[in-house]
This record gives sequence, structure tokens and C-alpha cells, in this order.
Amino acid sequence: MKVVLGYSGGLDTSVIVPWLKENYGAEVICMAGDVGQQGGLEGLEQKARDTGASAFFGEDLRREFVEDFAWPTLKIGAVYGRKYLLGTAIARPLLAKRQVEVALEVGADAVAHGCTGKGNDQVRFELAYAALGPNLAVIVPWREWDITSREDALAYARKRSIPLDGVDQTKLFSRDENLWHISHEGGPLEDPSFEPEESMYKWTVAPEDAPDAPEYVEVGFEAGIPVSVNGETLGGVELLSTLNEIGSRHGVGRADIVENRLVGMKSRGVYETPGGTILHTALKDLESITIDRRIEGLKDQMAARWADMLYEGRWWTPEREALQAMSDVMSKNVTGSVRLKLYKGAAHVVSRQSPVSLYREDLASFGAAATYDQADAAGFIRLFGLPIRAAGAVHGDDEASVSKLIREVIEAGAA
Repeated sequence: MKVVLGYSGGLDTSVIVPWLKENYGAEVICMAGDVGQQGGLEGLEQKARDTGASAFFGEDLRREFVEDFAWPTLKIGAVYGRKYLLGTAIARPLLAKRQVEVALEVGADAVAHGCTGKGNDQVRFELAYAALGPNLAVIVPWREWDITSREDALAYARKRSIPLDGVDQTKLFSRDENLWHISHEGGPLEDPSFEPEESMYKWTVAPEDAPDAPEYVEVGFEAGIPVSVNGETLGGVELLSTLNEIGSRHGVGRADIVENRLVGMKSRGVYETPGGTILHTALKDLESITIDRRIEGLKDQMAARWADMLYEGRWWTPEREALQAMSDVMSKNVTGSVRLKLYKGAAHVVSRQSPVSLYREDLASFGAAATYDQADAAGFIRLFGLPIRAAGAVHGDDEASVSKLIREVIEAGAA
């Protein structure tokens, strides 16, 4: 049996390699993707082979992650549970896709992952497997083995002399990191009343320790996609990395969230998403001058649906393709630039401009305007309010009012 394991080099996947060999007699091939996590793929191939893997596929997926997954999610404005910018969820369909591609390339019988039975990621990976490699078997050690804790996993590794170089054997938190964010879960955070200690944060400076002087940053967009920072055109990876660095030094992008997991329980996570927070703030503001009220309302509805779709692992579906096509149409005129002031953990928009802006100063001004006759508002309000006045007249049982309203409706129709 040949199995392709989604590999991170952490404790769980280090243990899974020999476990698969012992319990399935499997040849284990490890696949790891660099989506911007600290250290990238450094040292992973040697570590995988030292634990018993027969081969290793290391993939630099950063550009694809940003341009094909993060940008579409940003463009539609997706936010889950009011605050979560979906950093972990964005990466999973890409990693699962590449894992399936490797499995098909090497003629594997199965794929395996190290997700637990309580989290969202198991669903995300396995729905992707179902869509892209439906004939592959799926092995999930956490649902089969008798390892129930981190201590059990460490004992298993030590008994078999599994090298744990680079594995933090005393870590308090479970973390996921990519170019979009870093998350912190578990340990003391499982108590929702616990205030995280400053040492937990890895990217962002504490807002109270951020510079006393604000910093201004300008982000340029074309059709809803970020393309420049402070006037300099950048590729996706470089642009996001630049905004992460700028936002982090001002404490921007921290979020402490109790979210509703797909499997039914509530869980708490703390997220650092500095660049993503700047981009979401800027893009929404740019939309205020480039899309109309109806499109804005529709976009908000589709953003919520995209957030659920992505959070639940349904990326590789016609639903996502349809939503993305609609998003592309709704954002085709979201072009321009937004200037923000970063200060003590906050990102405030101070100006926005667009070559296709729908904002007209001559219409919005409280002063005289040749293009707008304020007297026209009276007729508009009379027609717009007909249903309300009709209900008021009927409920008031005022025959004279009803008759008057009927005449007004007839006259309005004749006009």
C-alpha cells in the first residue's frame, strides 16, 4: 500500500509516518507545501526521511496561495463569524489539491492527514479529496490510534527513537501560520475568560507599545485585487508580506474570537492578520465610491455565503465557481487607491480615490447644483411612501383618507 501524507514536520505528522508503516504496512510519501509559514520547507525532507518516509514532495505554493485563494476571498469580502478573516481555511483547499496531485502522480492508494476529529480541517481536507481524488482511500490516524494526548505522542516517538529536532515539546498553543495570518489555539485559550499574555503573539507588537507617531500607507487596487503599496507595483506575495510587516509594527490585525466550528462546538482562537486587516479595510472603503447600493447589498450577501462555503471546506464545488464569477463581475470597477493611517492597533481610512468613482461632488454638495432640483424630492417621497400611507389610511379606518389616497394614486398613474 502506498500512502501520501500531508506533512508539516510537527509532532503529529512525525509520529504518523511510522504509525502508517506499522499499522498498514504502507510505503509513506510525505507532501508539504510552503504557504508562507516560518521556515518554509527547510529541513523537512530530511526529517521526513529520518522518520521513515520513502519520498518527499516539497512545494512552494506561496504565489498560488495568495493570488488564487487569498485574493478571491478578499475580493468578495468574506469574513466568518463577524471577525475571522479565514486564514487557515484559505490554505486548506490548496494543500489538499497538491496532495491529491502527488498521490495520482505516484500511483498511491490512499491519502492521510493529521487532523483531529474535533476540528474543521478534517472536513476541509476530506471534501477536497472527495472532489479531486474520489477513488483514493482516506486514512485518519486520530480516529484510529490510541494516542489521546500530546504526551502520548511524545512517548510514542521516544519509544521508537523518532527524531524530534525542531519540534517544540513544551508548546502551550496550537498554531497555524501562512502568509495571510497566524492563529493561536488550545492551552490556556480554552478558557474564554483568559486574557492572552503578550508573549503568545508572534507577529504583531502590542498596540500600547506601537510607535507614538502614526504611519500612512496607500494601497492600490485593480478590479478588487491589490496591486500596489505606496505607489509601488508589487506581486501578490511581496505585497502581502510588505503589508504584514507594516501592520505588525503598529499592532494592527489582532482578533480574539469564540467561533462556531463546523462540527458543532464553540472554540476560541486568537488571530494575527495585519496585512489582511489593512486590505479588508481599504477595499470596503474603495467599494463605497465604486459600486452602487444594490451591488453593495448583493456583495454582502455573497460574502457571507463565500465565508460559510470556505469555512466548511466546499472550495472545489460549482458553488464556489459561481460565486467567484459573480464576484468578478461585481468588482470589475473596484479600481483606485485608499490611504490609511495606522496607529496603536487601528487602521483608519483617511482618503480614497478612483478613476471610475460614482461619487459626484456636484450632486452630494449641500450647496446649489444645476444637476439636481430639490423640489423633485416631494414627488419622489409621495410615490415612494404610497404603501405606507395606504396602510396608515386603512388601519385608521378613515374613509376620507382612503378616498383621497385613491385619487392620488390615479393621478400619479396618469402623470
